Amino acid sequence: MTPHHFRKVSDLSSDQIRAVLAAAARMKRAPLADTHVLAGKTVALIFSKPSTRTRVSFTVGVHQLGGLALTLSEQELQMRKSESIDDTARVLSRYVDAIVIRTFAQSDVDDLAAAASVPVVNALTDDRHPCQALTDIFTFEERFPDARGRQITYLGDGNNVATSLAAAGAMTGIDVCLSVPEGHDVPAPLWAEIQLLAKDGGTRVWVERDPRAAVKNASALYTDVWISMGQTDSEEKIEALRPYRIDAELLASAPGDAVVMHCLPAHRGMEITDDVIDGPRSVVFDQAENRLHVQKALLTHLVGGAG
Repeated sequence: MTPHHFRKVSDLSSDQIRAVLAAAARMKRAPLADTHVLAGKTVALIFSKPSTRTRVSFTVGVHQLGGLALTLSEQELQMRKSESIDDTARVLSRYVDAIVIRTFAQSDVDDLAAAASVPVVNALTDDRHPCQALTDIFTFEERFPDARGRQITYLGDGNNVATSLAAAGAMTGIDVCLSVPEGHDVPAPLWAEIQLLAKDGGTRVWVERDPRAAVKNASALYTDVWISMGQTDSEEKIEALRPYRIDAELLASAPGDAVVMHCLPAHRGMEITDDVIDGPRSVVFDQAENRLHVQKALLTHLVGGAG
């Protein structure tokens, strides 16, 4: 049987996303109620990049589901050195029940999934961050049960987080406004993909260059680091992004019930100020916690037979 991978948000249907989010809510209420799901099963966690939330949440999540998490750095594997990605995928598939990978190139995840006979989960690439996006929707709907038709405004760089957030919003009935400076948009092929998802989902995903106009009707203001892991600091890029910082003044331009979101780690004082991230309207640390619950639900769907 062909395994069901999670390389990008749209690898799940809208109905499957809904099922995963519902399971996550149940698991959050009763964290140790599903210890049988991965009993006797092993999940390989491969990391090419440093990680806090992804590594800890997946490790703890596999444990709470009754399985074994086998954490591997890419330096410990022969993948891409003396062994092809295809061969690595085929070998690991004989040992483990799923592969979670956090790496640089999206093509590595796609190649791994093409050769693996077990589910492969994209825990982050330079192009996409689908696990974070599911968590973002979960957290937003946790705060706003009437989330359909509401708006999330993402401010900053059109990076992997922005791409996957827009795709997830498009598939769950949430409008997403990307407020990014010219020259820092989501890459054109990914933007075309998002627009198709929005058309199918009856949602709106658009770009608004003016940050104050972008947050005027937003129920959430979302940002991420301006310089992603592995990128070189660019003063020109930082200057272009400076007007998109979430601070008290920008938050005051949003509706009074709007919340603040950030996927972490945060460069405090750069893309977001201390008073905002630590303030009463921040759900940033709820997002961080919710990675655990959503990823447990995702693994249950992909590996535990719930899907």
